[in-house]
Amino acid sequence: MTERSEQFPALAPERAAIWSQFGKWDTVWFPQFLGIEVEELRQDYARMRLPYRPEFRQPAGVVHGGVIASIIDTVVVPAVGSGYDAPHHLFTVDFQLRFLAAVVDDDLVAEGWVSQRGRRIVFCDAEVRGGSGTLAATATLTYKVSSKPLTL
Repeated sequence: MTERSEQFPALAPERAAIWSQFGKWDTVWFPQFLGIEVEELRQDYARMRLPYRPEFRQPAGVVHGGVIASIIDTVVVPAVGSGYDAPHHLFTVDFQLRFLAAVVDDDLVAEGWVSQRGRRIVFCDAEVRGGSGTLAATATLTYKVSSKPLTL
């Protein structure tokens, strides 16, 4: 069995230069505030890790669902953005999340990929696993891409 990332071509160098800086901004935006780290970027694919912190737990002792939802909504952004020569504003239009297992005292590792790309609407899938490999959640997402490039 091949790794999912191997199903996607390498990211063009000029696009890799843009997206390799994801989360390393001068302004602290939400993904950076949470501590989400990029592990791998390819054309239409991204893998990210969120190192575990006790503050992510809810009273039952498991990682809060909102934290899992946040990494899922974040991991598809560079996957979607990799299809353009310049960054664009990206907006979540639809997000369907299925929780499959609890994550306890473990990192979150998310993979997100484009399943179908239109001119301005992009359909994505994502999975989150605990650092030990247990599949914790799956999701389907729809994103809208702005028509104007984003000025960074």
